[in-house]
Amino acid sequence: MSVSTCPSETEVSNPPRQDGLDVLDRAIVVATQAGLPLVPDPWRAVGEPLGLSGEAVRERMVRMLATGIIRRVAAVPNHYRLGYVANGMTVWDVDDAHVDRLGREVATLPGVSHCYRRPRHLPEWPYNLFVMLHGRTREEVEQQAARLRERLGAACRDHRILYSSRILKKTGLRLAGRSDRQGQSR
Repeated sequence: MSVSTCPSETEVSNPPRQDGLDVLDRAIVVATQAGLPLVPDPWRAVGEPLGLSGEAVRERMVRMLATGIIRRVAAVPNHYRLGYVANGMTVWDVDDAHVDRLGREVATLPGVSHCYRRPRHLPEWPYNLFVMLHGRTREEVEQQAARLRERLGAACRDHRILYSSRILKKTGLRLAGRSDRQGQSR
């Protein structure tokens, strides 16, 4: 789960912290940032230690999603364990006039897990669209890249595939647990 600094709606009895989260929202984020519990009612399991019902936790999560405090709640499969061991970060030099539209299209393609625009660093790095492709073999990734190249059409001037050479620990932003409203760590 990713956390933003966007302010949440607050309640009078639970004033916001300096970081934009009220005490209960922050506690929910800390309790869920490593994943939801794998139980039949994860919302209740998160809420019980906080003195909240499962419905209250779910409602707060929906509000935090709507206000941008959290970006998503989603399953994150381990693609290596699923057999997708060929991972290529493809980088593309796409005409700036078309990159946003094409990037939105590319993000919906099968095999694409990440798609984002980044600044060029000319003259050494002309690439402005980054697309992570996953396949069971390098050949499969190269076929996906060829289809992607066709989709980008004349707006694409060049591309490269940068293959993963090792697995790094992947985690997003993590908030430290807090024991009180002054922000002292537990």
